Amino acid sequence: MCLSIPSKVVEISEDKTTCTVDTMGVKREANLMMMADGDVQVGDYVLLHIGFVMNKIDEKEALASIETYKEILELMDEEERQKAILEDDECPNRGAP
Repeated sequence: MCLSIPSKVVEISEDKTTCTVDTMGVKREANLMMMADGDVQVGDYVLLHIGFVMNKIDEKEALASIETYKEILELMDEEERQKAILEDDECPNRGAP
């Protein structure tokens, strides 16, 4: 099972098909094609799965989740931290039924 860390939308492409998100300091591109047009705005918190924005979440809930992740990540070394943050892009179960 893969867990999705809340990510903040920091930029949306001109054609509104992709966005740049910040996941605890790691920026990457995400696809918006699973969301309705205009549903996601800069500043929103979203959950990703294999590079796609799957849903938008409440900021208060997102920040609480991020704090929990930070506590867990403090117990890991730097390599483990980066792997955990980027894990949803390489989810081993993405093809599983």
